Amino acid sequence: MIPTLAGRIQTRLFLLATVGAALTALSALVLPMSFMDAYLVLLAVAVVGVGWELVYHLLMQFRWDKDWPTLFGLVTIVPEGLLMWVLLDRGLVPGVGGPVSAWAFAAMFAIVWTGQWLFANGPMRVLFVQWRLRGGRLI
Repeated sequence: MIPTLAGRIQTRLFLLATVGAALTALSALVLPMSFMDAYLVLLAVAVVGVGWELVYHLLMQFRWDKDWPTLFGLVTIVPEGLLMWVLLDRGLVPGVGGPVSAWAFAAMFAIVWTGQWLFANGPMRVLFVQWRLRGGRLI
C-alpha cells in the first residue's frame, strides 16, 4: 500500500516523537549541545518536515507509480539536513541558545535520521502491520 500524504506526515511525526526523541537524548549526552537545544532542533525538524512532505508529494506526482523508492527516502537526508543547518546557522530556529557547531549538528542529524529510516523500513513494518494497510496512516 502506498502511504498517503497524511500517512507520511503522521509517520514522520510519530517517528520523530519516539525514535527521534530517544536518539536525540542519547546524542545530547555525548555531543557539545544542550538537551534544550537538541530538542528544539528536533522540533524544528518536525515542523519543517511537514513542509518537506508537501514538496515530496508534489515531486511524486511526476513518477508513474506516485511513490518513492526506499533509497530516495534515505537520500533525502542531504537536502533536509542542509536546509536545517542553514536555518540553524542563520538563527531562524527560535529558542536555540547560541551557535551550534556544524559537526555536532551533523552528527545528531545523521544519527536521528538514520535511526528513523532504519526503524521505518524494518521494525515498524513488523510491529505496525495495520499501518501498512491504511496507506501509512497510524490513526
